[in-house]
Amino acid sequence: MIVVGIDHSDGAKAALRFALEEARLRGVKLRAVHAWKFDYLEAPGLMRTLPPGEYEALHSAAEAALDATIKEVGNAKDVEIERRVVQGAPAGVLVEESRGADLLVVGSRGHSGLKARLLGSTSESILHHCRRPVLVVRELR
Repeated sequence: MIVVGIDHSDGAKAALRFALEEARLRGVKLRAVHAWKFDYLEAPGLMRTLPPGEYEALHSAAEAALDATIKEVGNAKDVEIERRVVQGAPAGVLVEESRGADLLVVGSRGHSGLKARLLGSTSESILHHCRRPVLVVRELR
């Protein structure tokens, strides 16, 4: 199995294209993972919680975005894709979701505004903590 991290950025789309082709060549399943994180306001004695139903709405929106990205990239006809949407920090989620996988594929940069960096914070963290082979795909312009 190959795991690919998707955050809907151009780098993640490049990673998905690569992971689809690699899964096709190896004849294995692809697990497409989108990690989303709810950042709440936390102060001493104060924690903002979500109104009823909002967590489910956020999760559904993340699922729809993952499906849209897979559809946009296309060319997934002959590859079995398992879709996973997980609430949590992206690096930790991807390391956990890749346990038992043959390969973890991520883009070199996501939605971070630090365009000058070669690696984003998520891909850099994954390289330090993942116990599986990791491929960081650089977006070609």
